[in-house]
Amino acid sequence: MRLQTPVDGIDTASCEVRLSSGERLSYDNLVVATGARANGLDVPGTDREGVFVLRNLEDAIAVKSYLAATPCRKAVILGAGFIAMEMAENFSARGMETIIVHRGELPVARWDPEFSKIIRDEVTARGVTFVTGAVTAAIEGAAASRLALVTDRGTFDADIILMALGIRPDATLAGEAGIELGKTGAIRVDYAQRTSLENVYAAGDCCEVYHRVAHEWVSMPLGDIANKQGRVAGSTIGGKPLTFPGIVGAQSFRVFGLEAAATGIDEEGAAGSGYDPGSTIVWGSPVARVMNPESRRLGLKLVADRKTGKLLGAQAVGSEGAVSRINTLSACLWSGLDIDDVGYLDLAYAPPFSGAWDLIHMAAQQLRRTL
Repeated sequence: MRLQTPVDGIDTASCEVRLSSGERLSYDNLVVATGARANGLDVPGTDREGVFVLRNLEDAIAVKSYLAATPCRKAVILGAGFIAMEMAENFSARGMETIIVHRGELPVARWDPEFSKIIRDEVTARGVTFVTGAVTAAIEGAAASRLALVTDRGTFDADIILMALGIRPDATLAGEAGIELGKTGAIRVDYAQRTSLENVYAAGDCCEVYHRVAHEWVSMPLGDIANKQGRVAGSTIGGKPLTFPGIVGAQSFRVFGLEAAATGIDEEGAAGSGYDPGSTIVWGSPVARVMNPESRRLGLKLVADRKTGKLLGAQAVGSEGAVSRINTLSACLWSGLDIDDVGYLDLAYAPPFSGAWDLIHMAAQQLRRTL
């Protein structure tokens, strides 16, 4: 293991990896697992002390060390994806005034606008300021605080600024070595994680993965996918071939008291994949109504193909029960079920966990009536 050792290049002709020290390491098999890079901003001041990205453990340690050493009263977060939502909760939990500055109008763009509004309202109800339609011009020093974020919607003082603007595959080394990249910019692989070059594999956020619903290779940088790809590559190299059959796109996060989860594809993605999508959103209780005196609400959206009734995607938002419903519907997508199947799934029923007709049943049956 060589830590703190950058790789300058891969010589696939001689099967060697060139290290920054000048040393060359030969290989019989090579695995490229370079991960992803956090997106930044091309504006002045991003290199100032107190400006961070959060991509890996080292980034997290740097943020925590800064907060421990520096009295911070105000935090500004650029972006409104998963990391932005989760860090807004963490900064708020430390008693810091927190501001999210976003180019768009709603957070977590994958979710239906109706659900994104619920997520936004949860964040603002907890005291976080949500600034929309803002384009950043610079990060400057400030007299009242350490930093100032300058935008076309005003200037926001901060003691710490987090750039949570998404990530991109780190496939530079692979591309320079002549390894084929996919249309996403990530490394193109097959079901055994082989790249376009013999004895060269790729795994994790740097490479593509097959989406079983969209029927295309996509970039979806998630830890569970990376773990599966790494196991497939290692086992295959070790003489016990495995294949990774792909994903259905399940994701989830929590922000304050809200669960949000999604799987499959939405209407736009479905149309792009050649389907004729229809959808419905239903609201109900995560448990039987007699067990829900506080009127907790759970929203569930289903997307299906009008021609075949095949389930294509699902999203859920609520105080509880969102992730468990999406996990169930991910299994349905994996198995290729249609909404008639979903509408009569045999689910474990007890009033503390759901009604006799679960929200999954009700959503599927309602969608069937509209197709």
